Parts: sequence; C-alpha cells; structure tokens
Amino acid sequence: MKDRILNEMTLRFPSLAENERFARLAVSGFVSSLDPALDELSEIKTAVSEGVTNCIVHAYRDTVGIITMQVRILEGQRIYIRIKDTGCGISDIAAARTPLWTSAPDEERAGLGFAIMESFTDRLSVRSRPGGGTTVTMLRTLRTRKAANEDRNKKV
Repeated sequence: MKDRILNEMTLRFPSLAENERFARLAVSGFVSSLDPALDELSEIKTAVSEGVTNCIVHAYRDTVGIITMQVRILEGQRIYIRIKDTGCGISDIAAARTPLWTSAPDEERAGLGFAIMESFTDRLSVRSRPGGGTTVTMLRTLRTRKAANEDRNKKV
C-alpha cells in the first residue's frame, strides 16, 4: 500500500555552502505544520544538513552543481526527504556508511554524515554510482509537541 502524500515541496539549489542553512530552514518551515516535538525537528534539520553538506563537500568537489531536495508529508506524521545530486557518485556505499570513514582523509572531516543521518531517521537509503550522482532518502515519523510533552509527564 502506497503512503498518501498530504503535502510536498521540491527545491533545486546550487551546491553553495550558504545553501546548507537554507535547506535546514526550508525543511523546518515545511514540516512545522505537523507541530513536531522540538528535539525531533532539530534531528531532522541535522540529518538534512548532513545530506546537503555531503553534496557540497563530496559530490561537487571543486565545482558547483545542483542539489534537488524533495520533502513530503505523509499520513501518520511521517516525513519523506530525498536529497539528490548529479555529482561524482560513491564507489563503495558500504564503506561510505561506515562511521569515521571519509573520502577526504587529508581534510578535517569526521566521516559521520551517514551515521548521523541514520541515527536521526527511521530509515535511510543511499543509491549511487560513480559519475552518476547520489540519492539519499530518509523517512521519519514525528511526534507532535503535545505527544512529546505527555510522554515526558508520564516519566515524571
């Protein structure tokens, strides 16, 4: 059964460093209609930041390309985020998803981008081919602020 899409946006922007912040703010504003718990909204913004930063730093190294970000609000407080580039691609996705691995060992990179995205989403998929770009897809179910507050009160 296919998830019903309640709302959707697609953005295309250059892989400039300042657009990482733009992407975070755009996603935050878009999903705010769900009245998400603030900690979960912060996690989504961080996951988006990591995905977009990967495009800027790795996919389009030494050049500017286009990043396409699609965000969908699905039934059941679920969000779908797809970040796509047409850059250099990833030759070994399994290695790239390994914490502390980096394609730029000479730079000060932590190699935690995919690990962070995975930890802040319910599901993360990565598709890529060398010379053909990369597509990262994230799914996450969000609690409302009201539900999060009720959960906190039960623990007290």
